[in-house]
Amino acid sequence: MILLPDFNWPDIFMFLFNSVYWITLVGVMVVVILDNRNPVKTISWILVLFFLPYVGIILYIFFGQRYRKQKIISKKSIRNIENNPAYLYEELDPAHYPAECTKLIRMFRRNNSHPVFSGNSVELFTDGREKFDRMFEDIRHARKHIHVDYYIIEQGKIGDELQHLLIEKAKEGVEVRLIYDDIGSWKTKQRFFTEMKDAGIQVYPFLKVLLPYLSPKFNYRNHRKIVVIDGEIGYTGGFNVADRYIDGGKFPFWRDSHVRIAGKAVYGLQTAFLIDWFFVSRSLLTSKYFFPNLNDAGDCLVQTATSSPDTDWENIMQGIFSILNNAKKYVYIQTPYFLPNESLLTALQTAALSGVDVRLMVPEKSDTWVALKAMQSYLAETMEAGVKVYFYQEGYLHAKTLVADDIVSTVGSTNLDYRSFEFNFEVNAFIYNKDFGKRMKEVFLKDQKQCRLIDLEEWMHRPKMVRWSESICRLIGPLL
Repeated sequence: MILLPDFNWPDIFMFLFNSVYWITLVGVMVVVILDNRNPVKTISWILVLFFLPYVGIILYIFFGQRYRKQKIISKKSIRNIENNPAYLYEELDPAHYPAECTKLIRMFRRNNSHPVFSGNSVELFTDGREKFDRMFEDIRHARKHIHVDYYIIEQGKIGDELQHLLIEKAKEGVEVRLIYDDIGSWKTKQRFFTEMKDAGIQVYPFLKVLLPYLSPKFNYRNHRKIVVIDGEIGYTGGFNVADRYIDGGKFPFWRDSHVRIAGKAVYGLQTAFLIDWFFVSRSLLTSKYFFPNLNDAGDCLVQTATSSPDTDWENIMQGIFSILNNAKKYVYIQTPYFLPNESLLTALQTAALSGVDVRLMVPEKSDTWVALKAMQSYLAETMEAGVKVYFYQEGYLHAKTLVADDIVSTVGSTNLDYRSFEFNFEVNAFIYNKDFGKRMKEVFLKDQKQCRLIDLEEWMHRPKMVRWSESICRLIGPLL
């Protein structure tokens, strides 16, 4: 009888497992190096991979991969939508760009083909009930199609009212298409969306994940808020569909900003929706039906800008950077999350050091403790350069706005943080109009009365344990 050697199978298994692990680890490190990132980020990921065995690779899978070079939506499909003849025909002649905004407009035209349109009316909303009442009234008058794209759609008074209204319009024969973010709307029962599907509404989740926290793409979310009605009226801004936008939720008041746009600039919001629609449904809609001929509705110039993990550039961040670099008198900013990258932080500091009146308004209390602590770690170096920082105290400040020199304003979904710049699909309306700019300035100054101005010397003398906790939270800022 031939005797087989007595193999120590557990040891062999561990040898093979460790061999595969180290080969994978070296391979991931090579990928990180060849990705040509910021050297600090490259070194950080290499240290994480090396000193956190097994955990480091898991963190990289979830948070370290870059999708900016991996086109989730093909450029060819985007061009097919953007090159709609009616859409291009209505674009403003470059000769009529306002001198103060020419560089910014041209940048958006080049970094992601965002046209600017004249002849628009823009209405600003800072109250949730007023915004939803106006939007629901516009939906009731829809004749052809309604396009809805929200990060969060929750059941409740507002969510149920929207659902019933969309079902009613679908039964009337109006085409209704709805996109919701799968993670952002995770609290909403599937029955809510199934009822709309059964009524004839086309409903799709964005980047659906079966196991939310075990999917590499759960970190990449559609944070946009877009509603387009008949291709004639569009809404965008910071409001999601949830009751806290009218009753404050766990806060006394939920302060946000949104705009209603009527005129040719709706083409930009329509294009953003149709690109998202192609991604979720694989249905390419390019008909002129979605870009009707429109008469002038006002005197505002509006440019819609989008950004996402798979665009060539961080378009909206570049726009804010450009505004800060070109401001002459003032820049007033509102954001619920302030975790700037190095470029934006430098731009803020440079503008303030140059004598520009830079004011930053953030919430004193947040819906996320870690994000609040991480944000506070940036405030000292911001104030040292001369930026005035205000803590909003009336409730929770969720608005994402900027106004500079009365001439350029932006309202949208983009926060001043890593997530919005690198991970999220975002949309902002950039408005070039002095009357609207002055309106934005008035709103900021009104909100400022509900704030307290932070004193730098007092801020620097906070307890060490508080500052240490902020520094630790700052380390995971890019993951928030």
